[in-house]
Amino acid sequence: MTNKYKASALICSEIEQKIATGAYKDGEKLNEADLADEFNVSRTPLREAFQILEGIGLVELIPNRGAFVRRPTMTRLVEMFEFMAELEAWCVKLATRRLTSAQQLYLKRAASDCEKALREGKNDDYYEANNRLHGMIYQASGNAVLEEETHRMHRRLRPFRRKQLDVIGRLEKSMQEHADILVAMDEGDEEKAANLMRKHIYTLGNTYDQYLAALEEVPADVIEL
Repeated sequence: MTNKYKASALICSEIEQKIATGAYKDGEKLNEADLADEFNVSRTPLREAFQILEGIGLVELIPNRGAFVRRPTMTRLVEMFEFMAELEAWCVKLATRRLTSAQQLYLKRAASDCEKALREGKNDDYYEANNRLHGMIYQASGNAVLEEETHRMHRRLRPFRRKQLDVIGRLEKSMQEHADILVAMDEGDEEKAANLMRKHIYTLGNTYDQYLAALEEVPADVIEL
């Protein structure tokens, strides 16, 4: 990975998280000069980051005006999480049917890494291992088109999935949900595995809702999901 690409990826990640936390508001203009100073980069990697963000729907580039934040509404996020839940349920159903011994070992290793990160309280490490676990399930589905589309939706939801892990107790619950899914896969129960995965992804959306409520100091039942 070149230094220029690393800079663009870092900028992209930082802006994503600020959008997910509400630090950037919908419609807010991203000031190129300020961001270039903040990240100590030229405007080239910054503009590349904007193009990536436009591709996943978080930024709109308007000619002669600049880059503007396009933060999904809660309704839009709910719809995206619902769609993601069905994609991942389909992936795990097929993966349960087609899983190889090597892929099964990889899943258990990723789950073990999640457990280690949980014990050490390292949220970022947990998220990285979590991504590997889900990614292997996509691959193990044996359906390249499904894998591509699921990765694409995962990329769009990445900042929102990441922030829900900051909700107190969510890491422990996520780990248990993974364990239940892997047991169902080991037992060859594809319907149970699919239902558990569907519930797991639905929970991500609900937990992000709780995250926003806590962030804004609004009771969680005020925001409908």
